[in-house]
This record gives sequence, C-alpha cells and structure tokens, in this order.
Amino acid sequence: MPVVANSIKFGTDGWRGVIGDEFTFERLALVAPVAAKVLYDTYFSIVGSRTIIVGYDRRFMAEDFARAVADTVSAVGFDVLLSESYAPTPAYSWAAKELNALGALVITASHNPGKYLGLKVKGYFGGSVPPEVTKEIEDQLSVGVPLAATPGKQEKFDPWPSYTQALEGKVDIAKLREAIASGKLTLFADVMHGAAAGGLARLLGNQVKEINSDRDPLFGGGAPEPLPKYLSKLFEVIKTHRETDKSGLTVGLVFDGDCDRIAAVDGEANFLSSQVLIPILIDHLTLRRGFTGEIVKTVSGSDLMPLVAALHNLSVFETAVGYKYIADRMLAAKVLLGGEESGGIGYGSHIPERDALLSALYVLEAIVESGLDLGEYYRYLQKKTGFTSAYDRIDLPLASMEVRSRLLQQLQTQPLTEIAGKAVIDCQTIDGYKYRLADKSWLMIRFSGTEPVLRLYCEAPTIEQVHQTLAWAKQWAE
Repeated sequence: MPVVANSIKFGTDGWRGVIGDEFTFERLALVAPVAAKVLYDTYFSIVGSRTIIVGYDRRFMAEDFARAVADTVSAVGFDVLLSESYAPTPAYSWAAKELNALGALVITASHNPGKYLGLKVKGYFGGSVPPEVTKEIEDQLSVGVPLAATPGKQEKFDPWPSYTQALEGKVDIAKLREAIASGKLTLFADVMHGAAAGGLARLLGNQVKEINSDRDPLFGGGAPEPLPKYLSKLFEVIKTHRETDKSGLTVGLVFDGDCDRIAAVDGEANFLSSQVLIPILIDHLTLRRGFTGEIVKTVSGSDLMPLVAALHNLSVFETAVGYKYIADRMLAAKVLLGGEESGGIGYGSHIPERDALLSALYVLEAIVESGLDLGEYYRYLQKKTGFTSAYDRIDLPLASMEVRSRLLQQLQTQPLTEIAGKAVIDCQTIDGYKYRLADKSWLMIRFSGTEPVLRLYCEAPTIEQVHQTLAWAKQWAE
C-alpha cells in the first residue's frame, strides 16, 4: 500500500503512531529525509553544519527504526551521528547543541503505551523545533528529497558521557553521592522500563535502587507514564523499606519512557506530581543556588507556583499547555525554570528542553540540603504561603468528534456561570476554558486537537472538592 503523505501529522512533540500501522519503515523513510532537509533549510545559515544526530529509546525495534533513519538521511547527503545505545531524549537534544549539529531525530513515543512509536525533531539549540518547522515538514512530504550523488558519512557515537558530565556540573554531585553512600538518603528510581535506565547510577553510583530497569516493550501491560496507577511496585518497595529502616531520608523518583518527564514518591509513599515538585524546585534553586529569572508555567499549573515565586520576587509567565510554548519563552527571555503539570520541567541554565535527570538531581539536592522529606518540604511551602490545595486530572473519552464539536460550541455560546454549586468568577481562554470559582478552586476544560478526548483539570482546597468538581464536569460532558 503506498504511503499517503498527507496522513502523517505532527502533534505537540513529534509524530507518533501504532507500530506496523501508522508507524512503519516505509513511512519513516519518507519523513526522516524531509525532516533533515527542513532542519538544513531552517538552521544551516546559523550552524554551518550538515550533521544530524539520530537517537532512540528502548521501545520495540527502536534501534532498527533509528538505523533506517540514519540510512535514509545519509542517502540524501547528510552526515549522521547514530547513537550506539538508547539514551534519554534530552541527551540527544544536548548532543545537537554540544556537537554543533543541525538537530536531532529521535525514535521515541515518550509516555505512550507499548504499541506506539514515533519521531521527535530537535533543533540545533537543544530543544523541540517550533510548530512552523513541523508544519514545513508535513508540507514537503509530498515532494520528498532526491538521493545525493555522494551520500553523507555515518558514524556511531555514545551520547551519555558528555550529557552526564554536563548534569554533574549543575549540582553538588559529591554531596549527593556522599548522602547516598552514607545511608543519609535512600534513593529508589522507577525507570518504567525506559531510557532513564542506568542514568542515575552513572551520576550517583551503584547504590541507587533501580526498579523496572529491564527492557520490556509492553511496559508491564501499562504505559511508561509517571502516574500513580502505574507505580504500585514503587509504592510497595518504599513502604517495605520504611518498615525496616526508619533512619535517614527516603525518596522515589519516577521517569517516563524517554526520560523527559518526572514525578516523585515521598518517604511516606505519597505520590508527588510536578504540581508539587515545581514549587519545591523554585524555592530550592532561588534560596540555595541563587538562581534568578522568570518562572514559566502552563495554564494548568498549580496556584502554589506563583505564590512561591512571589516569596522570591520572581515574575511568572503563563502559557498554553504544551512544553513547546515554554521552550519558546526560554529562547526569548531569562528563565529560571519552566514546567508543566504533566511532569516536564526545564531550566534556563541548561537547554530549552524538559530534562527529567537534571530535575532528579535538583530534587535530590533540595532534599539533602534542606534535610526535609519531600512531603515535609511541600507542607512547609503550603504553610509559608498560606495556601493548601489538592489537584487531579481526568481524560474523558468522547463518543465522537461530533460530540466534541457540540460541547465546544456549547461552551462558546452558553458560558458556564456556576460549577458544582459554586459561582464562576472568572474564565481564562489561553488554552481551553479555565474557570475560577468562588471557593478559590478552579476547573479547566480542554479538548484534544486530534482525538475525541476531553481533558478535565481541577485544583481545590481539598481532594474531596476536587473529586466533586471533576464528577460534576464529567456529568456535564456526558
């Protein structure tokens, strides 16, 4: 069956599809050379290089797809540096910048279930290319790229050493290693069978207790996404550890499939999303590292973020949901930290890219230098700001795109004035509809752009109020 170019679409971060259905060698052989050419057309005048980095994660046949990318890209005249092993996506973004490449083509489907694979396109600056670049790739698929008279060179490279060296230089690595070696800190890392495997051990030594470190293309029947429903093993090992060893601090860190998203579990086995981690990181990086700059948050981020930013006289810039919007701001302004509620956090001192291993090091530094369990640190910030809240999100499948259109029209033509018995006092429309309610809670309603899915987000003073509001929203949608 011939490849249909106009059916290949890039989403918020790359092109993804089901292996053997939407994502095939034939389709990849069409997309990769065009992506390389568009990177050349866009960035050659800046970098003066014809080199493309090619990398991959640990998914089913990822290295085979990466080899196919390398072959098709070199065949149209580009020099290729092909990774000799799996690595985190941010390691390839770092390599693109560090090695003066046009960019990187990374075979990964991030946090999606095991049947998916995909292609992320990174620019020379070390982050995802903007939407106009992926749009150009889509537009040029029907034209293709001719074979070169002289193919480009292909070489293998190891992405890990330069990347880990860069991360080590950003924290007091000796202090972290000593805390773990002495037993002051017990560190569990759930790498979810993904590309973070071995990463913290390279940085901090072999006393890191890694779980789900084997390569499992089915991800234990779930998905490599840092959500509580996939973390039963981590909760269990932390509880068991605390029953037998109550000395020192204990933390669990969780990484998604390509290691650009993070979550954590505290010493009491409570799940902490980036809604909790970002306020802690803001406090730590300003207080103990002396960092300054803007805080960039998405519209779905917790209200605790700007309150902690205000403690340190930091300005806050709010974007639509999606890390690409944060990255754009990081390229345009002096940013301390940019983060999203789904676990992606990046730093102005690094590259404009989500980096879960760097976030892990900063979280560990916050624990070691404060002497506080992560849960204690979070409660301390709540007390200091006078703000206590709970948060949850649900993704609600809709019957069809027609239902999606009808609900969207209803929001536009019949504005909500009351939600779950509480008056609506304000509505933001940066991305979807974010309703602020009279009890200082908020509900956000967003529609997926590509599938019939409704995303519902809520923050409220208690988890009971969160669930009550989300149940109301679900009933409204149905």
